[in-house]
Amino acid sequence: MTGESLQVCLAHGIARLESAGIEGAQREVRQILEAVLGLEPGLLVARFRPLEASEMQRFDAFLTRRAAREPMSHIRGWREFWGHRFEVTPEVLDPRPETEVLVAEALKEPFADVLDLGSGSGCILLSLLAECASARGVGLELSPGAIAVAERNAAALGLAGRAGFVRSDWYERLRGRFDLIVSNPPYIAEQEMAGLAPELAHEPRAALTDGADGLSAYRAIAEGLGHHLAPGGRVLVEIGPTQGAAVRAIFAATGLGEISVLPDLDGRDRVVSGRAARQ
Repeated sequence: MTGESLQVCLAHGIARLESAGIEGAQREVRQILEAVLGLEPGLLVARFRPLEASEMQRFDAFLTRRAAREPMSHIRGWREFWGHRFEVTPEVLDPRPETEVLVAEALKEPFADVLDLGSGSGCILLSLLAECASARGVGLELSPGAIAVAERNAAALGLAGRAGFVRSDWYERLRGRFDLIVSNPPYIAEQEMAGLAPELAHEPRAALTDGADGLSAYRAIAEGLGHHLAPGGRVLVEIGPTQGAAVRAIFAATGLGEISVLPDLDGRDRVVSGRAARQ
């Protein structure tokens, strides 16, 4: 295919992605064409000329990657989250809409210092700081590749001066207390990994599963709260839809109060929050 019109490209792309079993093929082919042509989302309708040979090559390459179930965020190189565009690579977990429940809940109260455990792309920490001009934050992350992505995202959002990222295994290299601790840790149990969508095979395994029962991260988080959560401070963690009771119990055992399990927009348990005792 060379010099084909957008209509022909759309039809070809839709057929190819549908044959690969991808739902919403029309929407995704439009996104691929926007990426190929360097257009902002929604502006494809204003593009009338046929694709050039180099554009056709990129279009075919992107279709091949998507048909192989590579996430669209990897193909485009970004994902929209909380109204911001975050760089996404195979080094980080793909930001997901349900995680915005945690951000929304965290923003219901003021905070000055926020700690993000397992910060990945930085989408949670940076979204919070973007909403709170006086706040500062630290993201702890074990993967150097993820830290590099997060630092680029911080710079792109003009937040590099208020967000720092440190390589650390949970609290290992941390000192001090924070009035807000957040985390979207690996919570998928090892036995559930085989049944996940093929796209997740392109994301870092360590950000998805603890290789055990899916609760190891919550135990590690809870263990350090006594040393790093300020009096009256809050902790909010994302969970899998069946983990509410278990994570509530883990947090309750540390002495946290005001523990709540919050749903996402589909009504599934999504966030557990708690508060340290006030002094």
